[in-house]
Amino acid sequence: MKATALPQSQEPARLPAGIWKIVSVAAIGSFMSQLDATIVNVSLPDLVTTLHAPFSVIQWVVSGYLLALALTLPLSGWLVGRIGGRAVYLGCFGAFTITSGLCALAWSASSLITFRLLQGMAGGLLAPMAQMMVARAAGSHLPKVASAVTMPVLLAPLLGPVVAGAILSVASWRWIFLLNLPFGLLALVLAVLFLPDDRAEVRPRSLDMTGLALLAPALIFLLYGTDHAGQLLGPISLCGALLLFVAYFRWAQRKGDSALIDLRLFHTPAFSAAAMTMFLLNGVTFAGQMLLPVWLIHACGVSSDRTGLFMLPLGLGMMCTYPLMGHLTDRFGIRRLTSCGALCACVGSLLLAVLAYTGLNVGILAIALFLRGAGIGTVGIPAMSAGYASVARPDIPMATTALNIVQRMGGPTITTLCATFLGWRLSAAVVSHPVSTIFTETFGLLCAIHGLLLIATLWLPSWLPKK
Repeated sequence: MKATALPQSQEPARLPAGIWKIVSVAAIGSFMSQLDATIVNVSLPDLVTTLHAPFSVIQWVVSGYLLALALTLPLSGWLVGRIGGRAVYLGCFGAFTITSGLCALAWSASSLITFRLLQGMAGGLLAPMAQMMVARAAGSHLPKVASAVTMPVLLAPLLGPVVAGAILSVASWRWIFLLNLPFGLLALVLAVLFLPDDRAEVRPRSLDMTGLALLAPALIFLLYGTDHAGQLLGPISLCGALLLFVAYFRWAQRKGDSALIDLRLFHTPAFSAAAMTMFLLNGVTFAGQMLLPVWLIHACGVSSDRTGLFMLPLGLGMMCTYPLMGHLTDRFGIRRLTSCGALCACVGSLLLAVLAYTGLNVGILAIALFLRGAGIGTVGIPAMSAGYASVARPDIPMATTALNIVQRMGGPTITTLCATFLGWRLSAAVVSHPVSTIFTETFGLLCAIHGLLLIATLWLPSWLPKK
């Protein structure tokens, strides 16, 4: 069914009192959990030497953290219903800060990996909790404030290696984790002062243990399988993930609103359209970030140390659009804004396909990446806002869990699809199919997925409801 148009708001109402205090606390949590996903990468050689362990073991300091982020994600909705969002956020931030200190005190590779797993389990709830708290507080004003939470999440993975390099130039790897302690304590104080008491909205319900036992491993198998797609365990993990997702789907249908995630949320056309949009958006974003460096290095001869400079217009495009989302959403509405953004990103990706065929032109590449970044930045926040606006306030915690899971699945799924296609074409390459043609075809596949994203945005509501 096509989503019915929601009534257009007239004069934009004033933002709720205290919203920026809540946003500031939420942004710190999202930023720190994402920063720690990449900040350790630079220190891996030092960890191999200091902890006397092979790289195959030390790499689990990073991989284990990323997998642990997904492990606790399905629990977020249930925990909020059980003890309240404020209590969950304070508990997770406290656990994240404590485990950061434990990581700094690690005496062996196994102890560091164990503490990183615990850190990831706490950090996995910080980002969805931040979204949920801001969505609750902002209501229909979400597009005006969401960029303040989303921007740090985008910047954190980019800043991680830079911060780590600066620390390692003057101190040991332990200070990478000790850095979290003062910021964590400051954030805890701010959370106590600024976050509203939401215990009145608590709706305790029993934990769906069967659903958790199906959904959490499914997410881990999906992430592990896509990261190791070229190895034997990769396809096996992906098959296991598919079976577990199917099993959870059947289980949740029987459980109804007592399931870990109530699938009836997806019966609302606007919520389904928002979820599909976020799935495809995350997919084309990560797939593009995978394909671009490979193309620049292997097909265009760009050195690896210059690749980041070539990709700067992509981030610049995103940063230019995010601060404008509130005004643009009020002016043009959800559907028109997101469809224009999706079309803009598709045109940018189409230019990449043309460049892959004709050869690198730095000026056109900059235009293509800026268009792609601006388009991607224009879709995410309005789509997320439409998803939250389509559910009742008591269902926001469960909607947060559902949207985060669907969004997180999009990245590895579509990245693996594009990587598998590229690998297949490269392995079958002959003289009549040069590398330029192969990358053109792969970017063409990415453009086709952008087309699906454009179609998905057309099913979003025209306007956010007035609340």
